[in-house]
Amino acid sequence: MNLSVIIPCYNERSTIESVLKAVRFHAALAEIIVVDDFSIDGTREWLELNQDIYNFRLFMQEKNSGKGAALQMGFSKATQDIVIIQDADLEYDPADYQKLVQPILDNIADVVYGSRFKYKQDKKNFYFLNYWANKFLTYLSNFFNKLNLTDMETCYKVFRREVVQSLNLREKRFGIEPEITAKIAKKKLRIFEVAISYQGRRFNEGKKIGFKDGVWAIFCIVCYAFFD
Repeated sequence: MNLSVIIPCYNERSTIESVLKAVRFHAALAEIIVVDDFSIDGTREWLELNQDIYNFRLFMQEKNSGKGAALQMGFSKATQDIVIIQDADLEYDPADYQKLVQPILDNIADVVYGSRFKYKQDKKNFYFLNYWANKFLTYLSNFFNKLNLTDMETCYKVFRREVVQSLNLREKRFGIEPEITAKIAKKKLRIFEVAISYQGRRFNEGKKIGFKDGVWAIFCIVCYAFFD
């Protein structure tokens, strides 16, 4: 498959090598684009030293700008037909790539979301507050965008490259998730969901989404449903 894997990365020194190994194992020929969002834990230095070993393209943000800004950079640099987002932690498994891209390869979807909630999973994999916050934000997004998704906030979003590069994204932080969904809905694109595996991290393990991000996500859901 002609696949670009976009990996936004901030202070993930303990996991980034494992993620790159997993991506290479499951998508050996993929174009891997890592965007470091001004990490300060040694991640940047490790990426620079190991770029040739794992064969990825590396882009460095000049200041910490947020996940949304890193994704926008990665999207703009992608060159392959299909683009997928991969977080730099160990919550999402690249073993799911094939079933994520298959609806696009079969020409029944323009965008595919990997849902953590489509089928029942052991809830011990989810941080309690994060689980219910995600469910609420997904419900709100569905209401305003007239969709029927089960997991709007999922990392695993897959796009035809021309689709994601046409979205005119603005959000610099985690607001990019509802923004992407709203702009896809406005374009009347074919959205498909597939169930994925998930191993959630707790906040003390490095999870970076907080209360303020949740409040901003609500604002973005409402705002982008009506405005560009």
